[in-house]
Amino acid sequence: MAEPVARAEAILKRFGADAPALDGVSLSVAPGEVTGLVGPDGAGKTTLIRILAGLMSPQAGTVAVLGRPPGDARDSIGYMPQRFGLYEDLTVLENLNLYGELRGLPASERAAAFRRLLEFTDLSRFEARLAGKLSGGMKQKLGLACALVRTPKLLLLDEPGVGVDPISRRELWAMVGDLKAEGIGVLWSTAYLDEAEKCDTVYLLNQGKLLFEGAPGALTARVADRVVSISGFGERRRRFLTEALDSPAILDGTIQGRSVRLLLRPDARFDPPPNARAEPAAPRFEDGFVEMLGGGPKGTSRLAERYRTIPESDAPMIEARGLTRRFGDFTAAKDMHFQVPRGRIFGLLGPNGAGKSTTFKMLCGLLTPTSGTGAVAGHDLRTAAAGARASLGYMAQKFSLYGDLSVRQNLDFFAGAYDLSRAEAARAIEAAVEVLDLEHQLGRNAGSLPLGFKQRLALACAVLHEPPVLFLDEPTSGVDPVMRREFWTHINGLVEKGVTVLVTTHFMDEAEYCDEVTLIYRAVQIATGTPDALKAKAGALAGAEDPTMEDAFIALIEEHDREAGTQREAA
Repeated sequence: MAEPVARAEAILKRFGADAPALDGVSLSVAPGEVTGLVGPDGAGKTTLIRILAGLMSPQAGTVAVLGRPPGDARDSIGYMPQRFGLYEDLTVLENLNLYGELRGLPASERAAAFRRLLEFTDLSRFEARLAGKLSGGMKQKLGLACALVRTPKLLLLDEPGVGVDPISRRELWAMVGDLKAEGIGVLWSTAYLDEAEKCDTVYLLNQGKLLFEGAPGALTARVADRVVSISGFGERRRRFLTEALDSPAILDGTIQGRSVRLLLRPDARFDPPPNARAEPAAPRFEDGFVEMLGGGPKGTSRLAERYRTIPESDAPMIEARGLTRRFGDFTAAKDMHFQVPRGRIFGLLGPNGAGKSTTFKMLCGLLTPTSGTGAVAGHDLRTAAAGARASLGYMAQKFSLYGDLSVRQNLDFFAGAYDLSRAEAARAIEAAVEVLDLEHQLGRNAGSLPLGFKQRLALACAVLHEPPVLFLDEPTSGVDPVMRREFWTHINGLVEKGVTVLVTTHFMDEAEYCDEVTLIYRAVQIATGTPDALKAKAGALAGAEDPTMEDAFIALIEEHDREAGTQREAA
C-alpha cells in the first residue's frame, strides 16, 4: 500500500478556554484518492484542514505531508479555502499571475501552466473577464486553478461545492477525478453528503471528535432495512412528517415529492396512516450520517406554534406576470410567469447566472422590472411596492445580516425596519430568542457566529413581523444536513399556518419540499411543475427508473441545449 501523502495523528487543538476544536483526531490522505471530511457546523473540519496546510499548529499530536512538517512541504500543497481569496477587480488571467507569483512559479513556466489550467477548467474563453463578473461555478473553477498553479501532491478543498449548482459541482468532481488519475491526494470537505458518497474514504467529525472512518458504504450499511417511503396521503405530507418525527420510532425524515422518507430506530415499528402505502427505500450515506449524530430534530416547530394563522385567500399570494429585466443589451430574466397560492412553497431552480436571483429580487422590490409586473400578498409591485415589502420576510444567508452588529442589535434593527412598536418589538424579539435558542448569543457580533446560528438569526429577523410571505434566497447554503432539517421543520410548520414561500436553492433535496418548481436556464423558464412531474419527465428523457431531482435538473437542461442546437442547425 502506498504511503499517505498526508497524515495527522492524535491532533489536539483548542482555542482559549472553549472545548477542543479537535480532540485526538487522526486522519490520512492516500495518493490518487479522494478523502472526504464531513460533519456538522463547528465539527472541526476547517481547523483540521488549516493544520494540514501549515497555517496553524496543534497543541498536541503530529502532522506530516510527504513525511515532512507541513511548513516544509508548502510547495507540494494546494489549498482552496472556504472563502477563496480571488481578487474580483482582477481578470481571470491576472488572478492566475498573482497566485503564480505568490507560489514562486518561474516566469518561464507560467504561460504553459496557465494554458493548461485554463483548458482544464474550461475558462479559456473568460481569461479577460473580471473575477467579480464570473458566475459562482466559474469562481470555484478559478479558485481550483489558482490552487493548482504549482501541481501539488496534496490538494486541500474546504467545501468547494458550496453555493454552486449541480452542473458546476459535477464539473468540479470531473476535474478532481482527473487529478486523482495523476496521483494527487485530495482531501474534500463537504456539506453535500451525496458528494461524500463519491469519496474513497470518509472521516466524520462532530464537536472535535472523530466518530467514523472508512468507506462511505460502511456508514450507509448501518441503516440497511430501516428506511421506508410513505406515500398516498395526498396534501397531508407536511402534517404527516411533523407527526412522524415526533414519534419515538423515527430517527429522521424528509419530504421527497409527494412521498415522505423515514429512517426508523433499530427494532422500531411504524404503522403508516390508513390508505397510505409503505415501501422499503434504499439507504443513503446521509441516513447513516444523521443516525451517527443521534438523529434529526423533532417535527413540531415552536416557531410555527407561536405564529399567527394567515387568513384564507382566493387570490395568489405571489404572482409574476411577464417579469423581464435587462441590463443594457443583456437580458437577465425574460417573461417570467407563475402564481403561488396561500400556504404553498414555490422553488426557483437553475444554474449559477441563470436568472433566479434577478427574478427573486424583482419580486422582492429590490430590482425594478424592465417590463412586466408582479404582486405580493395582493400588492402590485408597480403601484404598491411599500405594501408588498411590508408583507414579506426576506432571508438570504449572505446578505440579510449586519456582521458588525451584535445579535441583539440585528434583531432591534429589523424590528425597526418592519415598523414594529416598542412593545411589539419586545414581544417578537423575546419569542424569537427563546424559540431559536439565541439567548447565549445576544452580545456576539453576527459576523462571528457559527453558520447554523447565523441561519437561525436570519430566520428570526425575517419573521419578526409575522409576514404572510417569505422569500428565501439560498437560505441553507453551506449549512450541514442536521441544521437544514431544523430549518425546514420551521418552514413546513409556517406553511401549515398559511405562510407562502418563494425559495431559491442549489440543494436538490430541498427542492423536494416545494409544491411546485420552475427551472430557469439562460434567463427563461424551461420547465415548471411538481418535483415528481419533473423527475418523471427526466426519467423519460434519460431512461432512468428512479431519477433524483439532481438527475431531473441536469437532464432537462441538457435536453433544452439539444433542442436549441437543433433549432440553430435548422435555421
